[in-house]
Amino acid sequence: MSATPLVEELVPAPDPLEACAGLADLGFLVLLDSAADPEHLGRHSFLAAGPFTAVRSKGALTQRLVDGRWTRVGEDPLEHTRLLLAPCAAEPVAGIPPFQGGAAGYLGYDWGAMLERIPRPRHDDLAIPDVLLGLYDWVIAWDHPARRAWLVSTGMPEQGAARTERAARRLAFVKQRLADGRTGGRADGKGETRNGKRGSLEHHVSRFPFPVSRDACAPSYPVPDVPGVRSNFTRPGYLEAVARVIEYVGAGDIFQANLSQRLHAPLVGAPFELYRRLRRRNPAPFAAFLDFGDVVVASSSPERFLRVHDGRQVETRPIKGTRPRGAGPEHDAALALALAESEKDRAENVMIVDLLRNDLSRVCRPGSVRVPELFALEHYATVHHLVSTVVGELAAEHGPVELVRAAFPGGSITGAPKVRAMQIIAELEPTQRGVYCGAIGYLSVTGALDTSIVIRTYLVLERDVYFQVGGGIVADSDPEQEYRETLDKARSLIAALTP
Repeated sequence: MSATPLVEELVPAPDPLEACAGLADLGFLVLLDSAADPEHLGRHSFLAAGPFTAVRSKGALTQRLVDGRWTRVGEDPLEHTRLLLAPCAAEPVAGIPPFQGGAAGYLGYDWGAMLERIPRPRHDDLAIPDVLLGLYDWVIAWDHPARRAWLVSTGMPEQGAARTERAARRLAFVKQRLADGRTGGRADGKGETRNGKRGSLEHHVSRFPFPVSRDACAPSYPVPDVPGVRSNFTRPGYLEAVARVIEYVGAGDIFQANLSQRLHAPLVGAPFELYRRLRRRNPAPFAAFLDFGDVVVASSSPERFLRVHDGRQVETRPIKGTRPRGAGPEHDAALALALAESEKDRAENVMIVDLLRNDLSRVCRPGSVRVPELFALEHYATVHHLVSTVVGELAAEHGPVELVRAAFPGGSITGAPKVRAMQIIAELEPTQRGVYCGAIGYLSVTGALDTSIVIRTYLVLERDVYFQVGGGIVADSDPEQEYRETLDKARSLIAALTP
């Protein structure tokens, strides 16, 4: 194990959103923002920027940012990231939150399709990386119930005395940036520098410079009764796709597949202001804001994908079953009760729990995988959810990277059986999913990992905002109802597009 990082408590604890202001121009800013449920799922938040390197991938191509240039390093982005972090492995510092330096960013759904050798939809009009990760030598970590925050500086990637010196220098630098941000010395409070110049890493493009041919440009259509919003499906096209999934279920190919449509609209204001609006309207325990220059992600996910904690303990919490919040207390309670007693939703939940038990069993110690919580009813700002918990213990020969590869993408947003459901999704959806239904989170140098499922999420490219909504299609699904459900799920995202 490597050297112990420098840790300094920040008194008073800064506000996470305000802390972004003084650090945004460093580039590759990552805010993992527990914006709800501070006593349970949302206990910790993390902020990092200005990584010492970054990793991106597209298909079989993986590149690392070296001296300002993207350089090919192999085919597997997670394995390369693991190798970069291995010399910096450290024992966790007790008493502070678990992300203590390491990798953070996103894994896109299409990376999972590549792992399973599933052909992609032909349209890749967005051309974003399948995987995009920064490697961070310092992190600000919050413990919300305790109202405390710490700055952790590791000195990575240096070793020996040089690492100690770098840790001290970077700690002092970040503290000064926070102080400047509080006094208005560097930022305008919107996550953008006053002078408009890009920081040391932010000017590096994150998207791949692939030529976008006419074939790659997916068509888009107006969404009925939603002015200014367009979709990659027409309404009849979506109904036809749902009907096709139902045929596959009837033929015995699958039990369920998660079908989605991608919406897009013009960006109003700055991306960070869009995130603020989303956070206010739909607070969630796994919210996140990732500013990778020309790729920006703003998420309000309620769903944990994979967590590794306390050494080798594993947890996943699939959501399967959703109802909107009611107009008043009685209506709200009736909707929650209907969800809790829904045989259809409970059956779908069990199906996904079984899928995830199988995924975890591939890398966990035999006999350790169990389900301590089934059909828990959870309440969020706009919806009720039916949630289960699956836990296990990693086998000695496996680590967090092997766990992610075994379970990615999450079963709750693919279907069952997973591979056949993903093949059908690729056949019926006109565009690649990108970050949607992938994962956002961190891999700490201590071996800890925590990731969310990417739902209720904006992707901002230039002056356009993209967001995807879908639902699980089963034998008795009604195509018209499934289409309306996607628009119901999009309602809070559409509302947050404008101030």
